[in-house]
Amino acid sequence: MSSTPRADLWNTPERTELRATVRAFAEKEILPHADRWEREGELPRSLHRAAADLGLLGLGMPERVGGGGEMIDQLVVSEELLHTGVPSGVLASLFTHAIALPALVDSEREDLARDYVRPTLAGERVCALAITEPDGGSDVARLRTRAVPDGDEWVIDGTKMFITSGHRADFVTVAARTSDTGHEGISLFVVDTGTPGFTAGGKLDKMGWLSSDTAELSFDGVRVPARNLVGERDQGFLQIMRQFAGERIGMSVQAVAVAQRCIDLSARYLREREAFGGPLAKRQVLRHRLAEMHRRTTVARTYVRHVAERLQDGEELIPEVAVAKNTATEALDHVVDNAVQIHGGAGFVRDSEVERHYRDARIFSIGGGAYEIMNEVITKFLPLR
Repeated sequence: MSSTPRADLWNTPERTELRATVRAFAEKEILPHADRWEREGELPRSLHRAAADLGLLGLGMPERVGGGGEMIDQLVVSEELLHTGVPSGVLASLFTHAIALPALVDSEREDLARDYVRPTLAGERVCALAITEPDGGSDVARLRTRAVPDGDEWVIDGTKMFITSGHRADFVTVAARTSDTGHEGISLFVVDTGTPGFTAGGKLDKMGWLSSDTAELSFDGVRVPARNLVGERDQGFLQIMRQFAGERIGMSVQAVAVAQRCIDLSARYLREREAFGGPLAKRQVLRHRLAEMHRRTTVARTYVRHVAERLQDGEELIPEVAVAKNTATEALDHVVDNAVQIHGGAGFVRDSEVERHYRDARIFSIGGGAYEIMNEVITKFLPLR
């Protein structure tokens, strides 16, 4: 456990330097190209290599697999990228490995580290996590993709939907049913996308996260070696639940960071926009609107960081993570709506930054576990029985 005071964990001298590195990376490698990537609907592989060269992809991963640093280091990177104006969809695709690799890393198998983890953290391969199905949504226990043993192979059949980086991925970590016992009968497999029977459909046309490719994946008699089972058979649900905490706190941090960016943009607009004989910042109703945006964001950031710090210390915080995610996304929804209102017509024009954040923000209370699912998680820890 770090001896650094809690209030300073996010801005130690090392993390202040990391933030400066991230800002320079964003200004050189991302912001000049972001609008084009939004139109093209995906990121270039060169961006992964550039991020890897700075060590940004391996943050929060163990040194034995090519990583380094702590979870908060990775969260700081996300914060700073968003504070500079990077589209949140860029983060979704650039850091998909943060949700696709943990099970492989936790298996502590050298062959998986050699063939999949290290090449990904070096920016040489792109990966995706395939859990969600067309009729399953957040109910992981109902998934229908099935893996059947056949000699020294597994045969996988099924369909996955809304898979981030699914169109570009070189390999996919797939959740499949291996027993007919609900959530207890799920296992994880790693599947190379060049395997016969695997198909990635065309990129889905989404409301937001336009620079993040999202695809439907099809598995039609896909045969993988027995060694492609990640962890133990029928333990996939537990593996998924363990990594959900990291994914959800990551989305919470990002939601707060986007909210802060929109506050900064709105404050600047109020200072610079002249109307009725002076800057809009002189109008009390608009100042109070900004104050409320700031209040909600500050409260959300304080709680989200508190939970993130405890997670890094190894605590199991299932309801706390759910509270953090809903608190952060609720604040974000309020802020982006008011940011567009403050900007008026300028905020309604396509490709203005607050307009993009408004569209992109909608996924945060859906992805990684919907708002309603988070509330249901919270109720399981309330004294209702």
